[in-house]
Amino acid sequence: MEKMIIQITAGRGSVECCRVVAKVEERLLQEARTAGFEIKVLDHKQGELAGTLLSATLLAQGENLSLFTQQWQGTIQWIAQSLYRRYHKRKNWFVGVSVFPVQDQLAWNPQDIVFETCRASGPGGQHVNKVETAVRGTHLPSGLQVLASDNRSQLQNKKLCLERLKAKVLAWHTEQLMARQQLHWEEHRMLERGNAVRTFTEHL
Repeated sequence: MEKMIIQITAGRGSVECCRVVAKVEERLLQEARTAGFEIKVLDHKQGELAGTLLSATLLAQGENLSLFTQQWQGTIQWIAQSLYRRYHKRKNWFVGVSVFPVQDQLAWNPQDIVFETCRASGPGGQHVNKVETAVRGTHLPSGLQVLASDNRSQLQNKKLCLERLKAKVLAWHTEQLMARQQLHWEEHRMLERGNAVRTFTEHL
């Protein structure tokens, strides 16, 4: 079973490129699920306009996943008339897709987590407020925190808190990795426009 982080980024591309990030994410999720892979969104960095994304971070897992991700890793070209500038002559937009094996990036150690209990808030009446069923988990190396108060069972909330915190830490590790590669994506012109791994011709 392979696990991989997939990140789609517009670099410093235009608003059209940010729209392409959202479109590529939609297409990638659809193809991955059709192929039988488990895939979910870990993080979104929203663009300035509705329906646009600066970047999207996904977590995928399944057998022979690397064969699937090879079809996406690199530069994606999207050919379409601008949705935002009606008379703009440019019709070629580019985004980058990076893929990282989880085992190479995730230094997950449960001993780095500190839990504390607190009283749950919200509906439930006096019973909820009397018992400290909510659980807050803190990942010490990153300082990331997650609060889980979905259940009346402290044990269930602790389990849920751990799952959510692990996903959040995974996204954090990805951000650290991407920061080290930022020079590659710093300027949109650095994307290998003449060597796209996938090309789509479709409305934005």
